Amino acid sequence: MENPIIKFTVKDFGEITAELYPDKAPKTVENFLKLVDEGFFSGLIFHRVICGFMIQGGGYNEDFQQKHTAAIKGEFASNGFRQNDIKHTRGVLSMARTMVKDSASSQFFIMHQNAPHLDGEYAAFGMVTKGIEVVDEIAELPTDYQDCPRVNVVIEKVERV
Repeated sequence: MENPIIKFTVKDFGEITAELYPDKAPKTVENFLKLVDEGFFSGLIFHRVICGFMIQGGGYNEDFQQKHTAAIKGEFASNGFRQNDIKHTRGVLSMARTMVKDSASSQFFIMHQNAPHLDGEYAAFGMVTKGIEVVDEIAELPTDYQDCPRVNVVIEKVERV
């Protein structure tokens, strides 16, 4: 079976296409695709941007109101899930979470640069195949003291390709 392909359309920035890896993180990919199919991400923003590290989105709208969905089991080595050996290298998609290992729900991040300290600690589940220059442009935006871009970076939609 082919790996699912998704496309993010980011207002005023362009498109990011990514391949997802259900063989490495099956529940994570299943949950993400369910949210994609529901249109969950439309109108949400990339709310945390750290140049040289990652861009994070999937949890807040332009008014910074949080959008909630159920949490899933964290599919990564330190949580007893050994089949996910994806490294947090440039372009990798991974699930954001709190200190609680099973707290990931809808927030995700895209790696701007390699971050090996995240390997085995967060559920990586995909890789950018086109549009890494869009990730670069977003990562290089000016941010406030909470790493929030000074301009809203709106996800118009995420869809299966």
